[in-house]
Amino acid sequence: MPVSMRLSLVLCAGFTALSVSGCHMVPRNWLRESQLRMQQMHAEKQSLGQQLASSGQPLAQLNQQNEELRGRLEVASQRLGNLQSERSEMEQKYISLLDRARDQENPLSQSTNQKIADLEKQYPGFNFDPETGVSKFSSDLLFDSGSAQIKSTAKPLLQEFAKIMNAPDAQRLHILVVGHTDDKRIVKRSTVTKHPSNWHLSTNRANEVVVAMGKYGIKELRMGAAGYSMHQPVAPNTSEKNRSQNRRVEIFVLAPDAAIAGWDPSQGADPVIRQ
Repeated sequence: MPVSMRLSLVLCAGFTALSVSGCHMVPRNWLRESQLRMQQMHAEKQSLGQQLASSGQPLAQLNQQNEELRGRLEVASQRLGNLQSERSEMEQKYISLLDRARDQENPLSQSTNQKIADLEKQYPGFNFDPETGVSKFSSDLLFDSGSAQIKSTAKPLLQEFAKIMNAPDAQRLHILVVGHTDDKRIVKRSTVTKHPSNWHLSTNRANEVVVAMGKYGIKELRMGAAGYSMHQPVAPNTSEKNRSQNRRVEIFVLAPDAAIAGWDPSQGADPVIRQ
């Protein structure tokens, strides 16, 4: 065999071996890389699983707390609805009572009428309507701004009024004290702590007048108190002069057979407690 032919055969055999060997080497490298990548992904999967497991407990606690807060909110909303319903019912009772008081004839005797009319002349800010028997006290006369504490200068007026209402020709009459405010919202911090709203301020002022007159001798079972906040103005709240008229305490003198906030006079001298 010629040398050139032998050399060609050797070279061909070498190339063939090299080609076969190369075909087996490439898949092995890929396999190693794939195995390594799979190991890395498995490790990452385990790590994520551990993180998810560790975060699952706080998430469950948050869900439980959320459900508890939601339950409390529902209870609070229900209580608020009940309170609003009760307040609306009480408002309707007082509105009905005031309507009857305004429609009734003056129950005061001529002598008592004259005494209160004379009292009106002594105290600017105190107004008396002899047709209806309704007395109006300017809140600026009785109280400082934002306060429900009766001024010392107003106490003689209430004492005189109580004395008149305790006279023999008036001591059987009933008294309804009603507080009113203007439309200004309460913002002063020291006032808000005692009277959070105009509702509180109007009722608290009416209560103070009732308590004061009780100290001056009027039996408490003859009296009632109510507050209407800003909702029954006698003048538009467009100026300070008008607002001063709306800040007032009214006293309605009622006939002996008139009911005061749930008290049925036909049932005796003691108030009837309704559940």
